Amino acid sequence: MASAAARAEAARLTAHFQAAGAISVEADLLQPAEVLLDLYGEDIRGRAYVTQDPVRGEVMLRPDFTVPVVQMHMSDGAEPARYTYEGDVFRMQQAGTGRASEYLQVGFELFDRDNPAQADAEVFALFNQALEKFSMRCVTGDIGLLKAAVEGLSTSDHRRAALLRHIWRPTRFRALLDRFSGKGPDPKGRARTLDALAKTPARELVDAVAEQPGLRTASDVAARLNLLAEDASVPDLPAAEYEAVGALLTLSQMMPDALEELRDISKVLPAISPAISGMEARMAALKARGIDPANLPFEGSYGRTNMEYYDGFVFGFYAADGASPVASGGRYDALTRVLGQGREIPAVGGVIRPEMTALL
Repeated sequence: MASAAARAEAARLTAHFQAAGAISVEADLLQPAEVLLDLYGEDIRGRAYVTQDPVRGEVMLRPDFTVPVVQMHMSDGAEPARYTYEGDVFRMQQAGTGRASEYLQVGFELFDRDNPAQADAEVFALFNQALEKFSMRCVTGDIGLLKAAVEGLSTSDHRRAALLRHIWRPTRFRALLDRFSGKGPDPKGRARTLDALAKTPARELVDAVAEQPGLRTASDVAARLNLLAEDASVPDLPAAEYEAVGALLTLSQMMPDALEELRDISKVLPAISPAISGMEARMAALKARGIDPANLPFEGSYGRTNMEYYDGFVFGFYAADGASPVASGGRYDALTRVLGQGREIPAVGGVIRPEMTALL
């Protein structure tokens, strides 16, 4: 249960967003599990409180506001639109982390198709104004740069898809990148399987196993084995591209310096050029709002451990000695396309934890 100080801070933040033109909206405490499971797969189940409702089927305690707000807007929202909300969210935490499993959130979401760079700057500036009295440090990034880099790699569709799927799992992403570049270890079991496939068709190998555990059919297993064999024939990722992606992942500079490094990286990965142009426009829009990009840190990997709907500009605000963000947000255009049933609109937003600002 949030303290009186946290509730008062939530009211201040909500008023701040309302003054910027946001309409207050609410979202049900119980959300349909099917939507989130479709979006993120079974991974979300380990982070949410899921139960069975006799009427609605499988539901979960609200882990987030953005998805239901997007659904509401895509159903009958006007354009452009600004929303704010306030309420508790629930996230299952690992033992020993000390992190709260129930906490208060105040958020702001902006749906506007006219100028994404201006929208990014508007949202960031609003959060910066709301938190400026706390002297926080901030970090920015752009998931769109990494997605564009992966989509432009000189490799197979299957390998690009695998890397895109694991962008939000940094350790797995790096292991795949190393393996696809011939840099990482090749598991012995995989090597033995490929050797067997070179001698015997996949379906014969599967049929030769007397007992086949698991839920997959023999055809499913054979198809997977054939995919492994096909993947093994794909040439290694060019060394220059491998190093360029590595430079993007480790990039950590103030925005103007980061922009110069990104221009160098784009000589090897030209697919990131549109995202670089978007970053330039965003920097100009921030400057027009009185925020100097030279004072904003930019990290190439920032935002990769948050909810998986961010696909562009991302940001976070931290207390001077804090490891967890007091506020975070970003752009999620693709989410509106998924939930819009054929419609889509560029969107960006973020959340603040008033319990943390109240302590500050």
